[in-house]
Amino acid sequence: MTAFPPNALRVRELGFTEKQEALVKESWKVMKQNIPEHSLRFFTLILEMAPAVKNMFPFLKDSDEIPQNNPKLKAHAFIVFKMTCNSAIQLREKGQVVLRDVPLKHLGSVHLEKGVVDSHFEVVKEALLGTIKEAVGESWSDEMGGAWGEAYDQLAATIKTQMEEEAAQPQLSSN
Repeated sequence: MTAFPPNALRVRELGFTEKQEALVKESWKVMKQNIPEHSLRFFTLILEMAPAVKNMFPFLKDSDEIPQNNPKLKAHAFIVFKMTCNSAIQLREKGQVVLRDVPLKHLGSVHLEKGVVDSHFEVVKEALLGTIKEAVGESWSDEMGGAWGEAYDQLAATIKTQMEEEAAQPQLSSN
């Protein structure tokens, strides 16, 4: 039996297939050609679907519209999108989701602190799939969407687990 590090979510028993991996990698190659544009589109879709979430981001709170040229928005979108894409690719290669640049515990606490709920994860998934579909154009298929959907669901489950663990920990008193 392979030992998995903490903060890793193993692929379901059926696994992430070679074909799913190929579909994700194929679309990721297209996405990498213009990550800033696709990242901005991804975040724009999130804000169009759930405008109230903009208040979760300090750099968006005082804005009445989606700021297309906000460097902090672009940087954040880039990080979120790249992290999601890289996590998807890892599923077949490693059989788990491991976020290298941001500890999962930190992600869990940030999402918990900001009040992220299940419906927010669904909005992000829909925005992710919509962005990929637009980016790859005619290469899009239901199978590709299914592969990305499975990968995202596992990433989201990993973050939710960390949120639950963080919420269950006793809070330190500030006395």
